[in-house]
This record gives sequence, C-alpha cells and structure tokens, in this order.
Amino acid sequence: MANVSMAIIFLLVAGLVLLFLVAGLLQYLWNITMPQVFNLNQVTYWQAFRLLLIAVILFGGPNIALG
Repeated sequence: MANVSMAIIFLLVAGLVLLFLVAGLLQYLWNITMPQVFNLNQVTYWQAFRLLLIAVILFGGPNIALG
C-alpha cells in the first residue's frame, strides 16, 4: 500500500513539473517565432501557462484510462 501511495505522489509531482516545463517551452517557442512572423507581442511565463491550459481545455489532453 505504501508503494502505491508513493507512486501516486511521484506521478503527481512529475506531472506538475512537466506541466511547468512545457509552459516554459511554449513561452520560448512563442517568443522566438510569433513576434517576428506575425508582429505579435511576446508573452510572459504565466501567459504561456494560461495558453497551455486553454489549449488543453479546447483540444483535450492525453486520454489515460485508469483501470
């Protein structure tokens, strides 16, 4: 039972870390591409984070079947 609890905690922490890393990657890619190509403003980290959340809501995230 303790191993299952530790695995769940590890997956939650790893998922959160991955979420924040992907938001940073989105910010970087946006800031090197969109201002030059479409003359748009650069985004901050938290704006990129919100864009990522909106994309997950609109297009769906990974479909993981548990059980």
